Amino acid sequence: MARPKKDISKQRTIVIAFRVSKSEYVIIANNAETIGLSTAEYIRRKCTGKSLPKKKVNPLDRKLFVELSRVGNNLNQLARVSNSGIHDPFSISKQLEEVKMLLQQFKSNIVDNDR
Repeated sequence: MARPKKDISKQRTIVIAFRVSKSEYVIIANNAETIGLSTAEYIRRKCTGKSLPKKKVNPLDRKLFVELSRVGNNLNQLARVSNSGIHDPFSISKQLEEVKMLLQQFKSNIVDNDR
C-alpha cells in the first residue's frame, strides 16, 4: 500500500535559491546543526517566524545536569536542617564535604568533555 498523498497546501513545490558567502553558510549550517535541524528547515523556520527548538543537549551533558540538580536538592535539604537548629554539626559537615567532593568530580568531567 502506497503512502497517502500530502494535502496540496502542504506540498513544498516552490524552490527559492539565494546566494550566501562561505562565512554566512558556515554560520547558518552551524546554527542548524546545533539545534538538530537541516539547513533548509532552519532557514524556513527563521524566515517564517516559527519557533526554533532549544539547543540540542548531548546525552552525557543531560546526565550531568540531572546529577547537578540532585546535588542542589541535597544542598537545600542540608540548609533546611542547619537552619532548623536540630542537627548534629559533625553530620552536616561530613555531608557538605561529600557534596564538595561530588562538585569537584563534576567540574573535572565538564573540563574533560570540553576538550
